[in-house]
Amino acid sequence: MAIVAWKKITKTTFLFIVFSTISLFSYSKNNFKEKAYTIMAYAIFEIEKENERIIDEIKKDDLVSRQSIWTRDAKSLGLEGEKIYLKIEGDEEAIEKAKEIIGDKGKLLEGGEAEKINEKFVADEEKASEGMGFIFG
Repeated sequence: MAIVAWKKITKTTFLFIVFSTISLFSYSKNNFKEKAYTIMAYAIFEIEKENERIIDEIKKDDLVSRQSIWTRDAKSLGLEGEKIYLKIEGDEEAIEKAKEIIGDKGKLLEGGEAEKINEKFVADEEKASEGMGFIFG
């Protein structure tokens, strides 16, 4: 009797696992076909130390504050000078709003200069993630 019950449980469990896996695979397969994945826009601003308070204004704006915002001083990125770099990643409308708020108090970096600074931001984030992995790993 116990053997028969075991076979029924095993068969039921087996069928549940098979059908669940098929359903999950079908959903995932179809879901990936229908979704469009977008890459977030970003902007990097170079701000002089005396205009540092503009960053607080950026963070107070409702639209811009909902984006990913990073700030680093030049020294932490391995650069010389007394500048602060502000990276905003997210919605293009929010980035345009940030440009308006910053105005002439900062310089929008473009092209190779922006890519170089962005690589430093990314490397800094990866280094921080590795440190967390070492602590909790």
